Amino acid sequence: MTGRRRTRSTFLPIFTRPARRATALSAGALVACASLAAGCGVIPGATGGSGDDPIKVMTWAPENTNATNKPGMPAMAAAYARWINAHGGINGRKLKVLYCNDHNDSVYAVKCAQRAVDENVVAVVGSYSQFGDSFLPRLESAGIPYIGGYGVTNDEFTSVTSYPVNGGQPALLAGLGKALAANCGPVALVRPDSIAGDELAPLLDSGLKSGGHTAADDQLAPEDSTEYSTPSQRALQSATKDPVKRGCVVPALGDRTDTFMDSFRRAREKFPAVRTATVLGSVDQSVINATGGATGPYEGSYITGWYPVASDARWNRMKKVINEQAFDDNRIDSADAGVQTTWIAYTVLKAVLERLGDQEVSADSVRRTLDDGLKVSTNGLTPTLEWQPYQGRLASIGFARLVNTDVTVQVVRDGRLVSAGKEGVVDVTKTLQNADLG
Repeated sequence: MTGRRRTRSTFLPIFTRPARRATALSAGALVACASLAAGCGVIPGATGGSGDDPIKVMTWAPENTNATNKPGMPAMAAAYARWINAHGGINGRKLKVLYCNDHNDSVYAVKCAQRAVDENVVAVVGSYSQFGDSFLPRLESAGIPYIGGYGVTNDEFTSVTSYPVNGGQPALLAGLGKALAANCGPVALVRPDSIAGDELAPLLDSGLKSGGHTAADDQLAPEDSTEYSTPSQRALQSATKDPVKRGCVVPALGDRTDTFMDSFRRAREKFPAVRTATVLGSVDQSVINATGGATGPYEGSYITGWYPVASDARWNRMKKVINEQAFDDNRIDSADAGVQTTWIAYTVLKAVLERLGDQEVSADSVRRTLDDGLKVSTNGLTPTLEWQPYQGRLASIGFARLVNTDVTVQVVRDGRLVSAGKEGVVDVTKTLQNADLG
């Protein structure tokens, strides 16, 4: 790859597709920012009425863009607020959720952060944005906590005002490697030819090596390609080098994974024994359904995620809230990792507000409560969450705020994502500590 120009992108390959630059809002639109059409507003119905002195928070996510869209996250935030308010609020106070569309654009992401400051919100909760390096400094300067981001960028695991609830892509890839070590012969990784893509092989390899496996064959592909016939052929040839052990191909191309699988499905006809494996976010149940379910290319695939499978009973409370407050809202899919992340993030917020009780609720008091040893139970959806104010167990490799190192290993059986038996949950702390990220 000598001489090729590296492009900058976010850490997670799921979201490395370059966003189209949007036209800046006019000064008047930015000040008003009053309607959803303008990209931000109050989520309809989220205040639960006109109660006095509501607690204001914000949730943001991209919608109606040509890249990754997460409309289910603000929709879940709205449903959560309606549920809380229908049951008397928190400590008798209503919850008011403001919404902002970051358009997958760094300029809009900063405007969302500025609006959070201007509106004096106590936290940004359960949100998604690729541009942590742009918006987090603005939140930091105002002392506004960022609770439960999607884990899209490294910045979410380093910022002192970030409180992530999952392990992001680092945990998913390390956990996937650990699972594949015992279940695959040769492993071929197909990933973006970018700076972000360069981080993926060491993370996957850390898991493979922890299980006594050799490193994956690192196959680079253009991150904006419209077809992947050549990378598919190369990966399949690599995965079939061992005539005895069944090989695996790991596409880590984010929203281009579907495009890759179109090419891979055709090329795979000559190599039917090769399996695929990937991470949640690149593939979810809706993608599996759309590509043929039990007869599609993902049947038998290993997929790592942050949380239990959607059929797990621990999600029943979230599903009850969705049924009560958003039954006809087709933006909310209880199996979507973004929706699940928003639910867990608001669970954290609720725990903070209940701890504060009758005390002043502000960005400063929310942040101090989180930093003061608060332990948050999520009903087993994650380990008990606790953030240290300065550094965590993975600070030495640059992930000081990464506190949830559990990964669930899932497999596609009969077209459905189910737990992979005894390999269901993997703690990747030691695996990540041994990752060669230098």
